[in-house]
Amino acid sequence: MEITDAKIFKIALFTSLFGIIGMLIFAGWIEPKEIAIEEINRGMVEEKVAISGVIQDIKPSSSGKSYFMTLHDGTGKISVVVFEATIIEFNEAGVDINSFKNKKVKVMGTLTQYNQEMELILENSNSITIET
Repeated sequence: MEITDAKIFKIALFTSLFGIIGMLIFAGWIEPKEIAIEEINRGMVEEKVAISGVIQDIKPSSSGKSYFMTLHDGTGKISVVVFEATIIEFNEAGVDINSFKNKKVKVMGTLTQYNQEMELILENSNSITIET
């Protein structure tokens, strides 16, 4: 059996299409890794993570358009930033952001660093769920 450029091209094309279709099918099931706050380090900036803990405090920003939630998981605390677009999503769904206070939640978002402190940016209103 002779391997020709045409056969190699067909094999490469088939495996590429198979891989792309597989990624499209399974992309919806991929979730960020769940970590503890004490495991967060500066090398994780821009990583998507999930953290479970209790929302201890909720404060509006000075502009009143964003909110800062303090999440505690038993290993540490981190500020969760909720921007105006997400607040609008909560309002449209009839959810008061203050309803998360003192509740155990799972938060998914992107880690960032601001003023030498690590923060978690909430992506959208579906990125926080109350755990039972």
